[in-house]
Amino acid sequence: MSFKEKLVIIPTYNESENISRMIGKVMSLEGNFHLLIVDDGSPDGTASIVKEKQKEYPDRLFMIERSGKLGLGTAYITGFKWALANGYKYVFEMDADFSHNPDDLINLYNACVNGADLAIGSRYVNGVNVVNWPIGRVLMSYFASKYVRMVTGMKVMDTTAGFKCYKAEVLKAINFNKIKHIGYGFQIEMKFTVWKLGFNIVEVPIIFTDRKFGASKMSGGIFNEALWGVVNMKLKSLFVSYKKLHASN
Repeated sequence: MSFKEKLVIIPTYNESENISRMIGKVMSLEGNFHLLIVDDGSPDGTASIVKEKQKEYPDRLFMIERSGKLGLGTAYITGFKWALANGYKYVFEMDADFSHNPDDLINLYNACVNGADLAIGSRYVNGVNVVNWPIGRVLMSYFASKYVRMVTGMKVMDTTAGFKCYKAEVLKAINFNKIKHIGYGFQIEMKFTVWKLGFNIVEVPIIFTDRKFGASKMSGGIFNEALWGVVNMKLKSLFVSYKKLHASN
């Protein structure tokens, strides 16, 4: 097994109440997961906590500090580029707040080992598996995914999911300069791009649990931008070959 095989990327902004426990949990998993925190200048001291934990895990815990909130999409793209530059084979996305169960990282990894190019931790592939969300937010998320499927034609049940594992080959095939969404729509655009490039997408059922500590970064404006962005993304795909678009990578 490659020493630099599995890298988990977690973007953070004001996650001081969660990040120490999350780091400890990921480090405790079997399989030698590495962890990259991309912190957007959290004023609550998140980065300082990570630096302290780096003393415990100097060869497995890494951090990129950025100045201010630059967007979820750019945080992940920064992490993807770092992962590829450092030779990782499997690259994971997840949240810091335990809404994604770190134990499921192993299931996502196994899905990619067994043939998936992109494994998605899916809330909706087996019914609706969401805990502690208000019913309005559950319905908004569920029907957003239904809307995205209808517009794009993707056969993905959880199109807005942010818990994923990519094979490095997938990320190498994407020209990140062509990814336009930096907020909530980033997750949709990345799945759509992977699908249009012909890679194998597999959904792995998870149970999503709303955060207990810290504040959600979700807003109506971000959500609405994503929904309108889906239409533009689909229209562009009718006139532009995604394989040609990303071939300049």
